[in-house]
Amino acid sequence: MIVGNGDVSEEGRAAIAAAGFVVRFNECRSYAASPGRTDAVAVCNTGRPGKAMTEAASWRALPGVVEASEIWCVRDPQKFAAMRAPLAASHPDLDDLCDDYTSEFKDFCEEAGKRHVVVEKVIHEAVEEALSAFHPEPYVVPSTGLIAIAETFRRFPDAEIGLAGFGHAGWEGHPFVAERQLVDSYIANGRLVRYAIEPSLSSSQGA
Repeated sequence: MIVGNGDVSEEGRAAIAAAGFVVRFNECRSYAASPGRTDAVAVCNTGRPGKAMTEAASWRALPGVVEASEIWCVRDPQKFAAMRAPLAASHPDLDDLCDDYTSEFKDFCEEAGKRHVVVEKVIHEAVEEALSAFHPEPYVVPSTGLIAIAETFRRFPDAEIGLAGFGHAGWEGHPFVAERQLVDSYIANGRLVRYAIEPSLSSSQGA
């Protein structure tokens, strides 16, 4: 199961509880409403989110983080180092987006006895290629959630993979319209199963 930070349906909560491997994101905001297990936390390891998490003792104490045996850094440092100069020209307001905190996450994993995973840039680039088929508006980077989906596909090529807590909405620098279309294509071809939220829950956000 891949569990975003949005609302999770009752069916989704049951699927999380029954899953053999569960991936959550960053602060694991949906954990309280959908406990069961956490095996990996996929984190945005650059920019303000990476800085906030690595500097906060409160993040380290979150139940999902404590429970996880792996921390996945979804932004390859080499990839984001190469992006710094172009972003300085195109998005000067994002001058800290490429600041890298991978080593701080690695140190935390060593201290806490967790496996540290860096998602390779080839995964990121494959995601961008897949998104291009849906002609997204100009964007900065794919979301943490979409990169984690791709890494889960790589890690578990033959598994049935469920998706819950994804609203495909949030920061304007992510191509959420195209991301939803790409995820819909994965669902249509049987690669993912979506556990949708109840109609009354309309505030979900992506990972």
